[in-house]
Order: sequence, then C-alpha cells, then structure tokens
Amino acid sequence: MGNGAKAQQKRDRAKEKGPKEAKSQLKSNAAAMSIKCKICFQSFQSTISRKMLSDHASNKHTKNFEDCFNADEGVAK
Repeated sequence: MGNGAKAQQKRDRAKEKGPKEAKSQLKSNAAAMSIKCKICFQSFQSTISRKMLSDHASNKHTKNFEDCFNADEGVAK
C-alpha cells in the first residue's frame, strides 16, 4: 500500500465525519449586552468599564454617569 492510498483513505474518513460546525461568538456577545443607557437605550457589554460608560454619558448626553446608568446593573468599577 503506497502513500497515495493512505491519503485517499484519510480523505474518505474525513468525508464520513462531515463538515465541521462553524463556531461563532455572535450569540454569546448579544447575550452579554446587559447594560443599557436610560436615555438613548444603547446597549453595552457587561465587561465594559465604568470610565467608558462615564465617557458615553458626558460626551453623548452631557450628563453624569448616574443620570444615564443604574449603579446596580453590574457595572464594573
């Protein structure tokens, strides 16, 4: 049995297993969007820092963090 036959057998076995399923993080990223601005209702991931949320409040709405977000939403310090 030559190397060509071994390669063909390997291809045949791989074909029987079927194609690999694509792995995507889109669903998990959408589920992580748990923080929402009270004014514009823009969603943010739960891993975002408080500084970034404060920047959003001051730059987009010219308001404080407390005016746009609930402190009990799980916002990291």
